[in-house]
Amino acid sequence: MSEATATAVRTEAMPGVKGRNVLVTGGSSGIGQAIAVRFAQYGANVAINYLREPGEAVDTEDRVHACAHQVRQEGVRDVLVQGDVSQEEDVVRMVGEAIERLGGLDVLVNNAGIQISRPSDQLSSADFDRVLAVNLRGAFLCAREAIRHFLAEEKPGSIINVSSVHQVIPKPDYLGYSASKGGMQNLTRTLALEYASRGIRVNGIGPGATVTPINRAWIDDPAKRGQVEEHIPMRRAGSADEMGAVAAFLASDDAAYITGQTIFVDGGFSAS
Repeated sequence: MSEATATAVRTEAMPGVKGRNVLVTGGSSGIGQAIAVRFAQYGANVAINYLREPGEAVDTEDRVHACAHQVRQEGVRDVLVQGDVSQEEDVVRMVGEAIERLGGLDVLVNNAGIQISRPSDQLSSADFDRVLAVNLRGAFLCAREAIRHFLAEEKPGSIINVSSVHQVIPKPDYLGYSASKGGMQNLTRTLALEYASRGIRVNGIGPGATVTPINRAWIDDPAKRGQVEEHIPMRRAGSADEMGAVAAFLASDDAAYITGQTIFVDGGFSAS
């Protein structure tokens, strides 16, 4: 099957996604990039948020443009919107810019997130606050701005929060991350209940171990990868594209009666 044919099949296979405007935070690589590209393959227009700051890896810009190039290959509109989701001014500007440049917003994917590994007794309050500011406060700020737009336009909308299996499974040495994802679970459910009658759906996906550039340390080490995968019932890590597929499903008309839920995409890990 040719690339063009595969794209056409995907567009027809996901009703209600084609032509919609989607904002993906943290969309420059990994799961965020896969989500942005999957939406584009189904015919959606995509705004890709990325972060630029002095301490960031030098190849971030290249990854952003690589992602944008992939989206453009699918024949849909894409825009790049810079912003730090933990900063309220950035979020207000970024969401507004995405809306203006895409011509509206129908779907928000809260994907931006960080984690800091450290024994809890050695974790500084600054590092704890930083993780919550990006993962939880950032998701709230972006959701708030998207909801304001949906309400002002008197139209339905969809918010998808990229959480983790660690919203329900503790992760020692990652206290800030686990706490932020636990908070995201109730953020998802609370917003879903609050705005269900207005046609705004809020759901989450909970990835398990996923093959992404940030996980190269264990992915490229056979022994470490084996240790990770032996705890997964399906005996393998997931792919970023598999996470993108579930995100697109939750935004589609096929999921029109689903809200307040987190779908765990983890090879059975959370059920074991």
